[in-house]
Order: sequence, then structure tokens, then C-alpha cells
Amino acid sequence: MENRPVFRCHYRARLTQESPEGLSAAVAACKESARRMIGEGKLMTAALYPYGRQLFLYYEALGEVIRPEAFMAPLTPLLDLWPQKEETFPWALMHNIYWHNVPQGEQDWRRPQPPEKRRGRIAYLKPETMFRYVYHHFAIVEEGLLEGDRYQSIALHEDVLFSYFEEPKTMSNIRRDPTQPSRAIEDWIAVDPESHFIPLPGSNGQNFLLLDPLFALGE
Repeated sequence: MENRPVFRCHYRARLTQESPEGLSAAVAACKESARRMIGEGKLMTAALYPYGRQLFLYYEALGEVIRPEAFMAPLTPLLDLWPQKEETFPWALMHNIYWHNVPQGEQDWRRPQPPEKRRGRIAYLKPETMFRYVYHHFAIVEEGLLEGDRYQSIALHEDVLFSYFEEPKTMSNIRRDPTQPSRAIEDWIAVDPESHFIPLPGSNGQNFLLLDPLFALGE
């Protein structure tokens, strides 16, 4: 069997207004399109989470990079456009800055069984500490020793973080070697992690706010 590459994709969109007319039908159509592409072997996972007017999309494309419009087109008329260099797009690319594992192809990344929950959560960073957050988290990635959910990832757009993870967690690290301690996580803890975040209503004192999915699909 061909071991196709896996592309982990994170995007952010914004509705033109709060709960625009036709939103439920558009989300349902996107869900069915994502389900069909999973069945066709083009996607492995696809999940969409709302926060106010914002939408956060995570998906895993198989074999080649796929733009959100390939299966999220029904939502396009309901979305504002994001500027990106000389163009505008309905979905803004979020930059993946933190993860615990790197897919070694489709066979390596396939879950032994579907997770009980596919989670999405967001956080807002303080402007004055945003790049320190990125610095320390990418240092943890570069070191590759900290264990966490192998399917977790954190992506950044503007000062907004979006984290995808699964439960129950499948613990791993980038080096796939649990025998060595992480020094990079000690450096992060030393700079007071909580001081980097803007608390969000409903987060109950947590740095990240869990979001209820509009859909969360996968094999």
C-alpha cells in the first residue's frame, strides 16, 4: 500500500455577521462534503469549531495539500475575506508552531481506533508576550523531547492560538524517545506561562477555552 504523506492544516475564518441566514445549512453541507472526502481517502480528519463570529478548521489531507474551499465552499458566501499579500481569501492560514509528533506517512498516522473526542480550543495572547510564547514553544519542538498527545497541534494567526487534540491522548514525542527529560519545558515554565495569555470568558481560569464542534469527523 502506498504510504502517502499527511498534511496537517489549520485555518481561521470569520462570519460576515453573527449567525447569518443559511449558516446551519452551509455547515451541514460542508460536513457532508468532508465526510465524502474522508470516504474517498482524500482526508483523514476534519473538524470545525466556532467562537463568536470566528471559525477554526483543522484537517489532515492525504497525498497532497488541499485548500479549505475544496470541501468548505458552501460557507464561502457567509465569510469575510482576509487580506494575504496581494490577494484575499475566505480562510486565513494559521501557522503551526507546536506539536508532539510528525506524521511519517499515512500508515504511521492512522489511528488504531477512532478517538472518543476530537477537541478544539483557543487562546488569546498578549501582544507584548506573543513572540516569547512562540520562541519557547518552537524551542520545545526543536528539542523534540517533551511528551504529549501525538495528534495535538497549536497554530497561530495574528494573536490567536488554535489547538487541536484528541482524547484519550496517545502519548509520544517528536524524537519518539521517552527516556530523556526536556530542558526546553523547564525554560518555558521559568518565564511564567500564565502571564502570556488574555483570559477568555467561560475559560474558568484556564489559558485555553474549549470549543464545541460544529462537526468533528475522522476515520
